[in-house]
Amino acid sequence: MSEKTRCWDGPPIFINYHDNEWGRPVHDDCKLFEMLTLESMQAGLSWITVLNKRAAFREAFDGFEPHKIALYGDAKIEALMANAGIIRNRLKINAAVNNAKMFLEVRDEYGSFDKFIWGYVDDTPIVRSPENQTGWLAIPRSLTK
Repeated sequence: MSEKTRCWDGPPIFINYHDNEWGRPVHDDCKLFEMLTLESMQAGLSWITVLNKRAAFREAFDGFEPHKIALYGDAKIEALMANAGIIRNRLKINAAVNNAKMFLEVRDEYGSFDKFIWGYVDDTPIVRSPENQTGWLAIPRSLTK
């Protein structure tokens, strides 16, 4: 049996993420909110840092349930700031709370965040391959001048 072809190598947590999650369509609103939150937390850091803290994030952020996070007040934010298991950046934590509120607004308007986000691609993943690189870097011409 041949080795699996991967885009990157690394520790088991990274390999597991590559093989089982990366690039796979997601339609569960809670999972979509988790990814939005983790991507926000990752800004300026390596993805492996976030993956290593993912379990702590799930616990600290109530399973990434946006209706719970949207209600976080000052006491909960201070508790998160004291949690050494997560990325303790006040701006990122506040963004997660605000994003939860906006996420719920989108969900209420469209029926689900899934319907909203997947509507941009007519519910069909955009598949790119090295053989067909057209559009990989779809940068508007106005931004390249």
